[in-house]
Amino acid sequence: MSPQPHDRKRPALLRHWNATAITFAVLSIIGLVGTWVFNALAIVQMRDYLGDWFGSGPAVNSLGADLLVVAVAGSILIIIEARRLGMKRAWLYIVLSGITAFAFTFPLFLAMRERKLVELGRH
Repeated sequence: MSPQPHDRKRPALLRHWNATAITFAVLSIIGLVGTWVFNALAIVQMRDYLGDWFGSGPAVNSLGADLLVVAVAGSILIIIEARRLGMKRAWLYIVLSGITAFAFTFPLFLAMRERKLVELGRH
């Protein structure tokens, strides 16, 4: 498929980025910074990270269970969508979520998925 006329004017680095992809990329950055600020505080304060997350009362436990189910469902979506669209190395988003945050990797995947849809002309 040849590039669209408006794509020829854009630098190669920005090709296939639309407003939706940019929105997801910004959310990804916010997710990374937001979670790592609190992770850094936990490290500096020498907190028991998992103990705090799952042992600080029913509301926090509810949030933990909520986020865990969303992360599992999102991980399944990443694998299925990546296969459907022919995106390579999608498993890296899931692995990276363990060392960064799913709040970072899931919107990042959605941004890359949107770019792939634009590239394939399916948007």
